[in-house]
Amino acid sequence: MPSSVNPADRHEQIKALFDEYIEMYAARDGQLTGHFSDNFSGYTGGGDFLVKDRQAWQAVTRQDFAQVPERIRIEMLDLCLQDISPDVVMCTAFFHIHLPIPDHVLSSEVARLVLVFRLEGAHWKIVHSGISVPYSLVKEGEVYPLAGLVERNKALETLVAERTQALHASEALYRTLTEDTRDVLWKTDSHLVVTYISPADERLRGFAAHEVLGRPVFEMFTESGVAHVQQILQQNRQARLAGVTVPVQAFEVQHRCKDGRVLWGEVLPRPEVNAQGDIVGYHGITREITQRKLLQDQVRQLAFFDPLTHLANRRLLDDRLSQALAAGKRSAGFGALLFMDLDNFKPLNDLQGHAVGDLLLVEVAKRLSACVRQMDTVSRFGGDEFVVLVGELGIDPAQSTRQARALAEKIRQKLAETYVLTVVHDNLPTKVVAHHCSASIGLVVFQADRVALGEVVRAADAAMYQAKDAGRNAVCCVTVGFGQAPG
Repeated sequence: MPSSVNPADRHEQIKALFDEYIEMYAARDGQLTGHFSDNFSGYTGGGDFLVKDRQAWQAVTRQDFAQVPERIRIEMLDLCLQDISPDVVMCTAFFHIHLPIPDHVLSSEVARLVLVFRLEGAHWKIVHSGISVPYSLVKEGEVYPLAGLVERNKALETLVAERTQALHASEALYRTLTEDTRDVLWKTDSHLVVTYISPADERLRGFAAHEVLGRPVFEMFTESGVAHVQQILQQNRQARLAGVTVPVQAFEVQHRCKDGRVLWGEVLPRPEVNAQGDIVGYHGITREITQRKLLQDQVRQLAFFDPLTHLANRRLLDDRLSQALAAGKRSAGFGALLFMDLDNFKPLNDLQGHAVGDLLLVEVAKRLSACVRQMDTVSRFGGDEFVVLVGELGIDPAQSTRQARALAEKIRQKLAETYVLTVVHDNLPTKVVAHHCSASIGLVVFQADRVALGEVVRAADAAMYQAKDAGRNAVCCVTVGFGQAPG
């Protein structure tokens, strides 16, 4: 299918291919591997091992189907299709997995699947797959959660109980058992001073054991990481004082490395309690998840930000507007929404091409961002339409309206300044285009506790068209939720 096909039609085809993929996966159909590109890569459910070979992924798929040969049920929650380029589309899906066994722990958890489709010749192929499946911990006292091993385990439990105390008392044996693992095992005393750290920490962060032992555990973390861990400890302390049992929970925190790098670690701590119920120390496991966090950030960037201008997209704008309305209802404050459309954009695209048009959109994004506060939201609504959300203007309607009008006029003047657009190829400028462009701006000042989200957006859009009808390069101001202001 040529890349010039309408994006909506392309999305329909990708949606159909995605549905076919899910059906074949649920049916444990071995022909599923035919959908993968020869240049395939993928992350397995653990999320920390990248498979770079199509045959290796086929083996992973066959192993998956062999472990659970019966049909599974996929309960789809959400699906998002994102254009990466004319020939590449990314699908991000969220769903529940129902395995053919009763009360499985995964059935109530949310799994995420990312598939990247690329047009190869006349066919769309999957070039990347990443699935993130939340794993629940084995229940306390359970060794192997398989019914077939229960009887054999009974014979071992007595021996395990007899050896546990001796095993924990022997740090030398403990070190031997943990030297080859990639995860970091650690212990602290009740004052959170490190009393043991496994050799994996030196491989991971570069600090030798003698540089960590006897030091506060907080020295492992970045400044923001320290604040996060202290907050967790404070919350747990307050819960214990209130008589609430605090469950063991993993948390994610940034760690410092000896060479100045920063990495993300997932920490699973467990308190050590004496016979009186007092905490006498902690022990736990730390696993590096830097790549997983990077992938999460990339998915979030694609889901909530415009790939060209890096501004918030419509989905994130709706979320920010909902938050602003909720905050305004508590404070009875005012906010503003500026809906703007570029007046002279299409001729530039037609005469100079889309590359120059994209340069203009990027420059508009920079000018808009420079005009507003950091707390405000600048969004690319679509095409050459932009939206600015301004919150916390105050509780006085007249003063709030004046502030919003002043900002709209500032933006109008800034966007009307001449644009000098330089096309660069191979790091060399190939064309310089001077372009004059203005914007028609619809301004809505609203009182959050009296309006709904859709009402604000519709009013701003209508005001923008009034500005166009008034001759363009103009601001039309209306108010919703209180007395009307003159346009």
